[in-house]
Amino acid sequence: MNFSHTDRSWVEIAPAALRHNAAVARARIGPEVELLAVIKANGYGHGLAAVAEALREEAQLFGVANVREAIETRAVVRQPVIILGPALPDERAAIVEHGFIPSVSSFAEADAFSRIAVARGSSVALCAVIDTGMGRMGFAETEAAEGVGRVAGLEKVRLHSVSTHLPAADEDAAYTAVQLRRFQTLMGRLREEVRGDYLVHALCSAGVGRFADSAADIVRVGLMLYGSSFDPALQSELRPAMTWKTRIALLREVPAGSSISYGRTFIAGQTMRVATIGVGYADGLPRALSNRDAVVLIGGQRCPVLGRVTMDLTMVDVTSVPAAAVGDETVLLGRQGGEEILAAEVAAQAGTIAWEIFTGIGSRVARVYV
Repeated sequence: MNFSHTDRSWVEIAPAALRHNAAVARARIGPEVELLAVIKANGYGHGLAAVAEALREEAQLFGVANVREAIETRAVVRQPVIILGPALPDERAAIVEHGFIPSVSSFAEADAFSRIAVARGSSVALCAVIDTGMGRMGFAETEAAEGVGRVAGLEKVRLHSVSTHLPAADEDAAYTAVQLRRFQTLMGRLREEVRGDYLVHALCSAGVGRFADSAADIVRVGLMLYGSSFDPALQSELRPAMTWKTRIALLREVPAGSSISYGRTFIAGQTMRVATIGVGYADGLPRALSNRDAVVLIGGQRCPVLGRVTMDLTMVDVTSVPAAAVGDETVLLGRQGGEEILAAEVAAQAGTIAWEIFTGIGSRVARVYV
């Protein structure tokens, strides 16, 4: 490993696990469907360039959030790069220049890209998004056929794909099934009215888990690639790609009645051995884990977090780990011995989602590829 022994906190990321998880997705969708690897937000905290490099043989497309991420991706891979969110006006020229695929929600956006392409003597491929229930972006469902048709007729524009987004694939299977049927019906009409070789995509990771038979031409796989799923059965097939570690910085014995951390929200009921570990909310360990029965792994045992998580340090009960010593590795996410902490567990304790746990890990946490 290429990390310094002075690092207070680091994540160990396994590219082989990323490839394994891509293979799990591939097994579900079959060989004909294209896999779009979602690597926005610094590869969900795993390192954008490293994730792209790891998946260059597995993914047919890559998905990012903005031009800067797209340029970083293009430096590593040659596959098409789709910018999944709406582009700012100042980003459009660079998108056309570099040949990225922007997502558009209106004729006005598409027309702006067309004008830039005409002025440059080039062309642009677009992804037309249809809003079937997400409410975040896209042509209104009732106006989509007409809108997408107008986009396809623009000068110097090629319609690369038509997509929609599933807002509740991991929470509401009944709604999602109806949403997918509506989208499929709409796409049947669109295929008749708007000719072309454009592709269709709707499924995210949760969709691949539950609705793989609706895969269409492309699936957008994000969380699943990193080894996390809401579905225990799918989770058992995946390999978490990240292990997040820190070290014990200090060990102290505190008597009964001692208060731990800000606000004195934890009072020791008996003499305890307390480890101070070198990580806090500035590193991405959620402050919301305070007093929520959160644990870390030390010596292969689950050790409770005590009191409030602070900016740089967190206190942990190691009374049951008498061999614990200053400098010992402490696992925040991942496996140690026979125990494992998944991102979904941490997210549930913090009242959030696994996506936020991964993407919230800060820049001072070293990334190490193993």
